[in-house]
Amino acid sequence: MSDDRQSIDYDNLPAPDQGILVTQFLTVRSVAASREFYSEVLGGQIVMQANPCMVKLANSWIIMNPGGGPTPDKPGINLVDHERSDEVSSFMNLRVADIQDCYDRWRATGAEFVTEPIDRGAEIRCYMRDPDGYLIEVGQATGLLEGRLAKIRPEDPPG
Repeated sequence: MSDDRQSIDYDNLPAPDQGILVTQFLTVRSVAASREFYSEVLGGQIVMQANPCMVKLANSWIIMNPGGGPTPDKPGINLVDHERSDEVSSFMNLRVADIQDCYDRWRATGAEFVTEPIDRGAEIRCYMRDPDGYLIEVGQATGLLEGRLAKIRPEDPPG
């Protein structure tokens, strides 16, 4: 593979024949480290190695590239590296069939979890971080499947 060319898995590009599909773009410090995490730790399929990197993860795609300055289609907008913090405004949410199995496998291959899976009534969930510190929720619906919802907390706004 030369610097200019790479193998591309054309059959798995996020390119719908009709309608739309959702992908997640992450600004990353190291494409190689992120590609390894989403493919080797979480089991995704590499569609493109770089520029941008694309990994198919289950029925979605993670697209990753380093940050950069404005471009003609996003004038005045800079993509900057994510700053690891305990204050977040969004996160990826992975829904799984067997959370304990995923937790055990992913932890064994290097995933950094915040806690073990915790039963919250409607679901069992836990959180992990990727190499750039992006927060990822991993959840398995349990009580929700039987009509049990999460408990409303005093700080939750009405409605």
